[in-house]
Amino acid sequence: MNKRSIATPTSTLTLMALAAAAALTLSACDRTDTRTAGQKIDNATASAEQRTDAAAERAREEINQARAGVEASADKAGAAIDSATDKAASKVEDASITALVNAELAKDPTLSALRINVDTRNGQVLLRGTAPDPAARDRATQLASGVRGVTSVDNRLEVRG
Repeated sequence: MNKRSIATPTSTLTLMALAAAAALTLSACDRTDTRTAGQKIDNATASAEQRTDAAAERAREEINQARAGVEASADKAGAAIDSATDKAASKVEDASITALVNAELAKDPTLSALRINVDTRNGQVLLRGTAPDPAARDRATQLASGVRGVTSVDNRLEVRG
């Protein structure tokens, strides 16, 4: 005897319930989006391009801010170098003035044997030590004043004779 499967009322009801659930599921899908797949891809591409453009703009802004920071640092460094160069040049010039004033004092027979301390700062010469008489003291001022680059002379030589 051949056995055939006979559909029972329970299995028929189960199949009907599954079919109804599938129909409900399909009806729940969004049917309002009528765009084609190509249109959806075009929209996604345009959205990605907009996000890329926005990211590129943010990157340009950050680069410009970084560049401004680097330029400000370079300006500060340049100013510091200029200041250091000016100070070094001033010290070299002051040392040169001091050496020239000492040379002028050494040429004078009355002042050459004396110990006169010469200090120079920004072209201003300070003389300290002793002079044998007021005339020698005045001559020291004149000799120091005649050196190129001297802006003033503060003669603090004491007359001891």
